[in-house]
Amino acid sequence: MYGKRNKYREVPLNSTARETLREYEGVLGGTSAEQPWLFPNRRGAHISAQQLGEIVARCARLAKVEEVSPHGLRHRFGYRMAEGVPLHRLAQLMEHDSLDTTMLYVRGTKADLQAAVEGIAWR
Repeated sequence: MYGKRNKYREVPLNSTARETLREYEGVLGGTSAEQPWLFPNRRGAHISAQQLGEIVARCARLAKVEEVSPHGLRHRFGYRMAEGVPLHRLAQLMEHDSLDTTMLYVRGTKADLQAAVEGIAWR
């Protein structure tokens, strides 16, 4: 997949995601050399970032979830992965050239910080 600044990105998928995509491919009839895209646009090419945003927004409405975007999902992925993955590995997964960029994705919320200090309470 090509991302910002036309940079190629490849992120491994876990078994749950792979199985879900296999099921989705089965519904669509799969991909082929003529049609290699899982989510093609009307012309059969890959979808644009705007089209992906529209798909995510439509799915969010159907799920009755508010304020979901592809970028928000990327941030959530980084945040959740940071709970159990070393920062240097997360930077690699996120395709960041700098750990400073990765740190922007993993900033703790007020609740996270409160929970951290509660961990040293004497009670």
